[in-house]
Amino acid sequence: MHSFMRAIGFSKVRNKKELEKVLKNVMDSSDEKILVESETDQLFAQIFKDFGCDMGVSVCGEYDEDDHFHMEYYFPYFKGTGITTQERVVIEKHAGTDSYAGACDDIRVGVTIIFYLQNGGEYQNAVCKNLLTAENKALTLTGLAKEGKILLPVQKDKEQVKIEQEATKTRNRLIMEARRGDEEAIENLTMDDIDTYSMICQRIQNEDVFSIVDSYFMPYGIECDQYNVMGEIVDCSSFRNTYTGEEVFQMTIRCNDMEFDVCINSIDILGEPAIGRRFKGVIWLQGQLHF
Repeated sequence: MHSFMRAIGFSKVRNKKELEKVLKNVMDSSDEKILVESETDQLFAQIFKDFGCDMGVSVCGEYDEDDHFHMEYYFPYFKGTGITTQERVVIEKHAGTDSYAGACDDIRVGVTIIFYLQNGGEYQNAVCKNLLTAENKALTLTGLAKEGKILLPVQKDKEQVKIEQEATKTRNRLIMEARRGDEEAIENLTMDDIDTYSMICQRIQNEDVFSIVDSYFMPYGIECDQYNVMGEIVDCSSFRNTYTGEEVFQMTIRCNDMEFDVCINSIDILGEPAIGRRFKGVIWLQGQLHF
């Protein structure tokens, strides 16, 4: 059982027999099917079935000579909305399956973003037909969370928000210049980090850490596509899984000036999600490339 199936409303599916019923439902009544003919004349298929708004299960495998489908693996997905980034993306195949991982550098986050590619079949078709170019691709990032918490926002006035926005623009500009080898920009970034460290050391004596840090995006554990995130909720809605009836929250969060959607089961979240509050949790990061 995939550990993130509960994020899209399958927390009650706990054994192999119940899981096989779900996967059979996906294969028998799919919403989308992508077929890819490989160089060895094997027919790879990726099947999608929605069980709610933009969320569902994808089953991947191959058709044999008798047109019988053999499943290799499956995964839950959440497609989300909007374009998260348009930075250059690198795609690599996983060693054990016909699935793919993607990576991109976004200066707003500060770390290399590694994600699980949702539309691997579409990517394979683009490779086979030589449709891939060196141009940057639009990328939609989403997260599935097994658990999370809702935190109150940090109180700020309009002037503080404006100052922070200007500081973020300045830092992003300095990072871009530092990437080009500008030594002065590197020195300025180093001094900013020293000032930030000094400020935190002073404030942490009398304040809670979550009143100082209002958002973050950090790698979590030893799996490269899982992250510990905290960000402001800018949109929130709830839906029911059409198969199990479980309630699922879908939130758009702004984290390190980057917006992406997160999906979580209502029984796994502590607190009441609302616009303006903050979400904190560990997510499995997925990405959909728009070709």
